[in-house]
Amino acid sequence: MTWSEMQPLLEQGTVDTLYMVLWATAVTILGGLPLGILLVLTDKGGLLQNTVVNKVVGVIVNIGRSLPFIILLIALIPFTTFVVGTFIGPTAMIVPLAIGAIPFFARLVETSVREVDHGLVEAVQSMGGSVPTIIRKVLLPQALPSLVSGVTTTVIVLVGYSAMAGAVGGEGLGSKAITYGYQRFDTQFMLVTVVVLIAIVTVVQLIGDLAVRLLARRGRTA
Repeated sequence: MTWSEMQPLLEQGTVDTLYMVLWATAVTILGGLPLGILLVLTDKGGLLQNTVVNKVVGVIVNIGRSLPFIILLIALIPFTTFVVGTFIGPTAMIVPLAIGAIPFFARLVETSVREVDHGLVEAVQSMGGSVPTIIRKVLLPQALPSLVSGVTTTVIVLVGYSAMAGAVGGEGLGSKAITYGYQRFDTQFMLVTVVVLIAIVTVVQLIGDLAVRLLARRGRTA
């Protein structure tokens, strides 16, 4: 396959991949952030200590993290069809991508929030700060650099997930690699697709690292 033939396929695959990953990231943050915070708040010694809730949420998160994505992708076909109306295409893939990444991101959020100095929490509590206030004014701002790092890691994981989604009609670079590279024995196209995926991951990592450094610097000077 010549470059002129590859170019439109790679461009469309890249657009589809970025579309799936960005929307899945947004849904993952909306779902994983409160779950991770809830795991910390309901844990032993937490502001909303509740062993039952903590164990139930923990089990759900662990089950979600333990399932291989390709199996989850297939298992969620009926649910994806119910939500989107189809299980094929980049829009449909946002559903399993987000569901697969939410438990992963929730654990990263939990780790980030646990690193916040408990003395700051106690100080706000002593001044009569409510739980929502502590979350908004202490936990999230103090954990922000680590949370951004977690988002970066999650986006990279989602790029990998999106490539696997190509095996079941998810479009994107993974689908293009399978259809035009693997099935047609075009090694050159496969290699170019891999290079594009590596480039996407590298750019995401560089942006994430830069954001973390800027936030950490701002935190030191605040």
